[in-house]
Amino acid sequence: MSIVIGADIVPLKSNFELFNSGDALALIGKELFDILKNTDYHVFNLEVPLTDNGKPIDKNGPTLGAPTSTINGYRALGVDLLTVANNHILDQGKEGFFDTLSILDKNDIKHVGGGKNLNTASESFIKEINGKKIGFYACAEHEFSIATDKTCGANPFDPLESFDHVVKLKKECDYVIVLYHGGKEHYRYPSPNLQKTCRKFVEKGANLVICQHSHCIGCKEDYQDGTIVYGQGNFIFDRNNKGEYWDTSLLIRLKDDHSIEYIPLVKVDGGVRLAEGENAQEIINNFDKRSKEITIDGFIEKKYSAFASKMIEGYLFSFCGMKRTFMFRVINKLTGYRYSKWLLKKKFNKKRLLAIENYINCEAHRELFLKGIE
Repeated sequence: MSIVIGADIVPLKSNFELFNSGDALALIGKELFDILKNTDYHVFNLEVPLTDNGKPIDKNGPTLGAPTSTINGYRALGVDLLTVANNHILDQGKEGFFDTLSILDKNDIKHVGGGKNLNTASESFIKEINGKKIGFYACAEHEFSIATDKTCGANPFDPLESFDHVVKLKKECDYVIVLYHGGKEHYRYPSPNLQKTCRKFVEKGANLVICQHSHCIGCKEDYQDGTIVYGQGNFIFDRNNKGEYWDTSLLIRLKDDHSIEYIPLVKVDGGVRLAEGENAQEIINNFDKRSKEITIDGFIEKKYSAFASKMIEGYLFSFCGMKRTFMFRVINKLTGYRYSKWLLKKKFNKKRLLAIENYINCEAHRELFLKGIE
């Protein structure tokens, strides 16, 4: 038994034709194609609705969509199972979502982590491979794509439900894989809460937990009887303006003895290739280095605190509707980035910051605030 798990596969205009024509060799190269060919089962994340009729929804962030003809690329790659539990699967609305499930069903590509309502979206998927039952559970953090009791979408991570789903799945399987779509983009380490969440999945029976969504390679840890991977990067997502984080990724291969192999990949125009030589070794070395760092007492908290201090300005500017224009960025740089801090101090005094903290941090306030916005 061998299973490969990759992250996002997203056809874009730059490679629509390669997907439409099913040109697997142009998309991933012969070496990587041979690895997939010699593997029993192939699992990826469908980070885009496949539809010819969808209409973009209102949301914070970009909306994605690809024509149904690109399904030929997924077939050519030998995709067996796609997780649809992610923050983009509802980007083209209800019609786009059901178009996606329909084209997958027509091409006998299984899917997990989404459905016509919360009940069906939360269903796991079990595949028997060479006499072993492998269970897949997929869930996503809450970002404009989540199913409800009455509406379609992705299976949400819910600490009151998701762990119980894994307990149930473990009773039915020999090996459980959790695909968790969450964590902060372009951050290579787990937050304290993400680590706590993933460890709890292991405690409840997961053998392998893989965090997708960050668009970069993160790190891993062995915890109790399981393994947690905090970010594996993209698989095929050809956006050229995203810098170093998008240039490399990992393909994860689970072997028959349950050992895990990390296969380094590099982005090329339109696709991805197997990393080679020193480049491949550097990718793995950096992955291993970060994995050792998170074992140091206090490292995760200290690293995340520094990251939060860097990111908070962007959140506050967004909350108050202030745009960081070109002229703003020029002035800010000329003042040693003191201009932005001065503006925010004028807008957010201590009393206002405490109010924001209270409304976000307190469960009752947060629930009421979100329902009010809705």
